Amino acid sequence: MNVNTKNSSSSCTVKQILPQNKGRVSAAVTTPWFALPTAEVIASCSFALSLLCFIGGIFMDLNSASTIVLQVLTQATSQDTAVLKPAEEQLKQWETQPGFYSVLLNIFTNHSLDVNVRWLAVLYFKNGIDRYWRRVAPHALSEEEKTTLRAGLITNFNEPVNQIATQISVLIAKVARVDCPRQWPELIPTLLESVKVQDDLRQHRALLTFYHVTKTLASKRLAADRKLFYDLASGIYSFACSLWNHHTDTFLQQVCAGDEAAATNSLERTLLSLKVLRKLTVHGFVEPHWSAEVMGFLHAVFERLKQFLECSRSIRAENVCRDRLEKTIILFTKVLLDFLDQHPFSFTPLIQRSLEFAVSYVFTEAGEGIVFERFIVQCMNLIKMIVKNYAYKPSKNIEDSSPETLEAHKIKTAFFTYPTLMEICRRLVTHYFLLTKEELMMWEEDPEGFTVEETGGDSWKYSLRPCTEVLFIDIFHEYNQTLTPVLLEMVHSLQGSTNMEDTSAILIKDAVYNAVGLAAYELFDSVDFDQWFKNQLLAELQVSHNRYKPIRRRVIWLIGQWISVKFKSDLRPMLYEAIRNLLQDQDLVVRIETATTLKLNILLLAKMYDFEFSTDQFLPYLESMFTLLFQLLQEVTQCDTKMHVLHVLSCVIERVNMQIRPYVGCLVQYLPLLWKQSEEHNMLRCAILTTLIHLVQGLGADSKNLYPFLLPVIQLSTDVSQPPHVYLLEDGLELWLVTLENSPCLTPELLRIFQNMSALLELSSENLKNCFKIINAYIFLSSSEFLQMYAADLCQSFCELLEDITTEGQVQVLKVVENVLKVNPVLGPQMFQPLLPSIFRGILDGERYPVVMSTYLGIVGRILLQNASFFSLLLNQMACELGQELDQILGNMIEMWVDRMDNITQPERRKLSALALLSLLPSLNSVIQDKFCGIINISVEGLHDVMTEDPETGTYKDCMLMSHFEEPKVTEDEEPPTEQDKRKKILALKDPVHTVSLQQFIYEKLKAQQELLGEQGFQALMETVDTEIVAQLQEFLQGF
Repeated sequence: MNVNTKNSSSSCTVKQILPQNKGRVSAAVTTPWFALPTAEVIASCSFALSLLCFIGGIFMDLNSASTIVLQVLTQATSQDTAVLKPAEEQLKQWETQPGFYSVLLNIFTNHSLDVNVRWLAVLYFKNGIDRYWRRVAPHALSEEEKTTLRAGLITNFNEPVNQIATQISVLIAKVARVDCPRQWPELIPTLLESVKVQDDLRQHRALLTFYHVTKTLASKRLAADRKLFYDLASGIYSFACSLWNHHTDTFLQQVCAGDEAAATNSLERTLLSLKVLRKLTVHGFVEPHWSAEVMGFLHAVFERLKQFLECSRSIRAENVCRDRLEKTIILFTKVLLDFLDQHPFSFTPLIQRSLEFAVSYVFTEAGEGIVFERFIVQCMNLIKMIVKNYAYKPSKNIEDSSPETLEAHKIKTAFFTYPTLMEICRRLVTHYFLLTKEELMMWEEDPEGFTVEETGGDSWKYSLRPCTEVLFIDIFHEYNQTLTPVLLEMVHSLQGSTNMEDTSAILIKDAVYNAVGLAAYELFDSVDFDQWFKNQLLAELQVSHNRYKPIRRRVIWLIGQWISVKFKSDLRPMLYEAIRNLLQDQDLVVRIETATTLKLNILLLAKMYDFEFSTDQFLPYLESMFTLLFQLLQEVTQCDTKMHVLHVLSCVIERVNMQIRPYVGCLVQYLPLLWKQSEEHNMLRCAILTTLIHLVQGLGADSKNLYPFLLPVIQLSTDVSQPPHVYLLEDGLELWLVTLENSPCLTPELLRIFQNMSALLELSSENLKNCFKIINAYIFLSSSEFLQMYAADLCQSFCELLEDITTEGQVQVLKVVENVLKVNPVLGPQMFQPLLPSIFRGILDGERYPVVMSTYLGIVGRILLQNASFFSLLLNQMACELGQELDQILGNMIEMWVDRMDNITQPERRKLSALALLSLLPSLNSVIQDKFCGIINISVEGLHDVMTEDPETGTYKDCMLMSHFEEPKVTEDEEPPTEQDKRKKILALKDPVHTVSLQQFIYEKLKAQQELLGEQGFQALMETVDTEIVAQLQEFLQGF
């Protein structure tokens, strides 16, 4: 299988393959391949390889082919792009050539070749498995070649390079995922034999492969695959346990003997065999508690854990196997955690022992000098998962609970006695909650880094502080009646002044206050927080001593936790005063925490939970707080911190809206500088965009003064050809929209930005809805200028979009067209004429989606009512396209309109339909007269929708009529109207739906029809209408 590097030169290969091409042969003979220009080498190799002869899918001369591919692989490892690119292209072409992967196998198993070349070969092989190994894949490998490759992959487990050995193991696992066991039954037996050999290298490589294969097979989820893995697990579990025990015992013996090198090798094998057992144990059994071997292994895990923890005493931190030892200890805990997660009821016999083990090492002296941070985290997670496991919680009605649940709950209850819970609670608060020396040092040396330490999400799974806090919350929630007195007693012991020289007392108070904040919801009925705030906490915030800064920080955080639980609104001014003072604190961490509290727990929570946030209460502090926050924004240097402070400023602007206007000058001047400085920090730029959004909303029409900075920002953020758009697009579109909504007039620069829209519409992403809102905003802002420049491009984009878009997307497109017709009924239909035939056809064909049909009818209704001449042209066009009589099409349209009137749910559109169909009257057209009954039916339905009875006079009036524009009176809780809101109101004053009385319109049209037909003809026409409908119509038309 190995490449013959001595006799297989480039010239030799070409001679063997192409003896008839003598000129090419002589060139190759005189010039070795590595001396030829790159393109010539590639061309030579490509021509040669493409003409190789195959027998049964395998190269006739594997060594010769290997030499050719080897040359190109060598080129592909080059740092020179002129050499690299052609080589990559050639390799890409060869990916689908039969025999290519046999050549790659031949190369990466030849240990005499360059490591980089072998590494590249194994990567190409691995990627090829993903693309071409399955039978149904395009250019799939032949079964004959796959058979040869499978045999070659497990011939020898002797790869000397660790990284390549890992890649080979992974690719064997990828093949196993598809072929094992049906097409590759010999894989597992071969691996089991190979892990028994005495040769250290072969044993390790076989064990490494065994692990990757097991891991891959365990990840399969189809029922048939699960069954196969269960069969595999039950067949090899005993062997895997023996293997693990053997390597574990060997390691412990070698550690005792002081043989460091041998112990390191054995520990590596212990780790790999344990990884195999973890997969088999967790995923290899449906009901693992019925397997004595599985439960025996899990019980053995506790014994082994103790042995390894004791062993860690004698292995110093600088020892080469210390890191591997800690990884093995963590892996033991992962076995338990995974098993608990996947098989909670099978874990029941282990609950008692797990809790005893974890609590012993984490909350008693047993763990001193042994435990390390990651192990503590894992033990706490084990306790947390048992405490919070829903499988172990009985129903409120005990009879509804399963026996397994009751048994687990009984074990938990027996373990968590009052003394145990008290000790855990005290230990968590007074030991684990304490700020460490490292944290205090970080506070001093890197205050910004201290404030943005990882919290939230899944950080509790990996980091100690979040882990301890989450465990405390869960235990306190589960056993709050027991633990509330314990915590309150700790609080009462801290009342009164604290000695500034006693650092430990300050840190204990910080920890206890942390616990009270975390347990706020559980302590709701037990703590009078308002009194505590007034009588003690406010005073503690006023202690300015430098050593007391942990308490100032903690108290303001604590208040933030409680404000959503229990905090009277009349105390807010006192709180704002305290926040203003703390924003001037000498310590940066305290100031940042204060700003964060203001944002997350006062302004945002007030909005989220509808607390009584009084703007009037906040306004006296607005100027000073905004100024102090701005100073903080300038002072901090790290991106994360600037983002935090910017979000606070945004939040303040959002809450007070227009009242921010006098105070934003400094921020407006600073943001362009910050934008420039943050060129490499897109997340900070996102925060700037958010701030600008709220700033524009707060400034309203005055935001036009920001355009020199604002419009280039929008231009960059929404340009899909610019790399930053990946991060900035969503916020950029939102800023673009609010800028248009608050713009008093259309500027040339604002109009020019719309050039970005065409590419955005092509993306068809989740941002389409905002794109349509932006287009509508331009239409309302200045339809004539906007449509004159962009209507043609927009119409083309819409035509393309409608062919491949969801129903909701179609409606959004059609609403834009409807708005164009509303704003510009004369020119609008001409500008979007290419879209209209498909809309008309949709009506005639009876579009099945009601919301789409409703929009179709709204568009055609607008044209019919406000541009009758264009409607006539459209009708003629449809008659030509469909090859039907004009009257036939008109009749079909009216009939479908009447039939699908119920699809229209908006009162405005229902009135529009009535007005539009009535506009066909008076008429002598036989089709219109034939559909007269339907037109009257729709008209009466419209009257029912819009007419309201005056209780004093007993007469009816059209509730949709608007006579004049009034500036609405805005209450404190309402947002003021934007410039676009005002534009829509003015537009409504020109809209027939809001200016024409449907009642009067019907009367006038019927009167005109009567005059046209005469009394007798009109009476005959009215007799086609249902008498009940006529009676309702007469009632509505009383007084005319």
